[in-house]
Amino acid sequence: MTALIEVTLSWLFKNAKGHDAKSFYTHSAFADFQDEQEITVTAPEVGPTNSKLGVEYTHDGVGKFPSLHWEAPPHMAGQVKQWLLVSEDPDAPLPTPICHGIYTGIPPTKTSVEAKDFEVEDSSKALLKGGFHYGRSRDGRIYIAPRPLMNHGPHRYFFEVIALKEPLDSSLLSATTTREQIAEAIVGKILGWGMWVGVAERSW
Repeated sequence: MTALIEVTLSWLFKNAKGHDAKSFYTHSAFADFQDEQEITVTAPEVGPTNSKLGVEYTHDGVGKFPSLHWEAPPHMAGQVKQWLLVSEDPDAPLPTPICHGIYTGIPPTKTSVEAKDFEVEDSSKALLKGGFHYGRSRDGRIYIAPRPLMNHGPHRYFFEVIALKEPLDSSLLSATTTREQIAEAIVGKILGWGMWVGVAERSW
């Protein structure tokens, strides 16, 4: 897509942003948790939530997944059977947020991820080197690096960590499993959640 076309599309869809109400954490599975984030999620290499993502974390660079660390409160930590990680862009000019990545089967003892964890270990099992699995992003890639339309303003990228009190069914640990299928599968299984937000913008 040429820069001129991108800028034109940005102008046409300048008000098509902020689809937070359709984000993953607004699904009915989160009905008892939407107003309370008990999991603390940080990105030590980037900064506090709402920090700007450097070019190395975007499509214009190497598309590195930001290192994340999370911590559950003491009353919850011992009950976690599995973690779930979802990345999405609620500011894309589409009816619903773009799913940039969904990661399942994260062991309860693993409370951080780094870029090398997202390298493929076994594609036949959708298994990554971090010891967890990947589901279907919007275009099928393991992770879609941020690439907001030029001149569309800042886009926020949500990195949502969800604590589950029951493991997902093994049939869902697949590269074809969608965001919507996971949302349905975790009804009644959530202990708590938290989110870190990175921001990216591209200008002509």
